[in-house]
Amino acid sequence: MIEINLLPGADKKRKGRGAGFSLKAVASSASSRVRDPYLLSAIASVLVAAAAIGGMHLTQGSQMAALEAREQQAVRDSSRFAVVLVERRKAEAKRDSVVRQLALIKSIDDDRFVWPHILDEVSRALPPYTWLKSITQTAAPVPAPSQTAAANAPKDPKDAKDKKQDPQPSAEPLRFRLIGNTVDIQALTRFMKLLETSPFVQNVQLARSELVMVDGKEVTEFQLDAEYERPAKELLTTAPVSLSVR
Repeated sequence: MIEINLLPGADKKRKGRGAGFSLKAVASSASSRVRDPYLLSAIASVLVAAAAIGGMHLTQGSQMAALEAREQQAVRDSSRFAVVLVERRKAEAKRDSVVRQLALIKSIDDDRFVWPHILDEVSRALPPYTWLKSITQTAAPVPAPSQTAAANAPKDPKDAKDKKQDPQPSAEPLRFRLIGNTVDIQALTRFMKLLETSPFVQNVQLARSELVMVDGKEVTEFQLDAEYERPAKELLTTAPVSLSVR
């Protein structure tokens, strides 16, 4: 039997409506097919991991860019301040050298009046009918540890600025020996007492005394050991030195 279609577009429209794509239908069919909870959790885990990886990638990218910018800035600063650092090291080396030289000069200057003071005090205390044969140094002064460290180690100019420090006493004072003669043993006692009252002499001790013959006369030869004492500042008086020019 032969059928003739008098409306040619009718079948195409019907076929087109039947063959249409529906997203809702696909989702409903997929949800109806996938009912395993483990599979759903695995898919969710994969999605969360992908989102976390993406966020970490963006964060690390921004941090890397910031670090690269800081590195470039540090390289520019390093090249700019390299000359300044070299000059600073040279200036510090010169400063340390000057500080050591000043410490040496100060140590010499502090002790330049030691022997004038000793000789002046010995001359002042020497009684009549007593004379000296020799004055010798038996032990040199040993600097204190703080003075040695100050001479070797550099000082901070901020701490040393306009700051005048008092000279520190030595760890071991200067020792000297007096050898002389006297015709009166009481004069020797007075000599020792006067030396002890001096602010520049301490620890006066009689090492030996014996009778000897000098020019046919019997005299007492004595030997005294003493130490130099650095007096307090309030006991010292200074006066300017003036020279007359003719």
